[in-house]
Amino acid sequence: MHLSKQVSQSANIQCYEQLRDKILTGELAGGTKLVEERLAEDMGVSRTPIRESIRRLEQEGLIKNKRVVKPDDEELRHIFEVRKLLEGFSARCAAAYLDEATMARLQDCIDRAFAGTYEETMDANKSFHDLIVEASRNPEIVKIIDRMQSIVYLFRKAVVFYKRPMLIEEHQHILDAIRARDADGAEQLMKQHLQADLDFYLHLPREAKL
Repeated sequence: MHLSKQVSQSANIQCYEQLRDKILTGELAGGTKLVEERLAEDMGVSRTPIRESIRRLEQEGLIKNKRVVKPDDEELRHIFEVRKLLEGFSARCAAAYLDEATMARLQDCIDRAFAGTYEETMDANKSFHDLIVEASRNPEIVKIIDRMQSIVYLFRKAVVFYKRPMLIEEHQHILDAIRARDADGAEQLMKQHLQADLDFYLHLPREAKL
């Protein structure tokens, strides 16, 4: 019985990861209707792990009403209002007490993003924001932002791919404010940075969006 439960959990995890990857890579585009029977057949599993995977991806915001999410502009604005509040506060906290070692890691993220490939820039961008969110020292903030990561990843793909001007330079300005222990400045710069991300994305052609 115990072994059977482990096998079942393993199947659930594998299905979840496969389905999530299909969405994040664009193989399952926004708006695609998910049919449990067809997915189960394609993946060679029963409908149970598919159903559980869809439930988890609904919690992450990647699926809504059995379709791959395609957020409209209003929904994205709501997401970014939350990000601005929480990441702005986190930047304020970082300016108050972030240690030198973590600031060095933030600088490394910036340097890698400037010199890196598309994939390296994506990874460095995520790491920069994650480090600042962790500086809040508030597990509830970390959990809220973590639940948004999948949607933010899809959004970030477009922003990085279409080379949003000053994207990485703004990271440097935020870090400079943190180093200067300028809490007001760090918070304001983070909010402006996220708003600039959103504004850039909203003005992309329809086919370039999520």
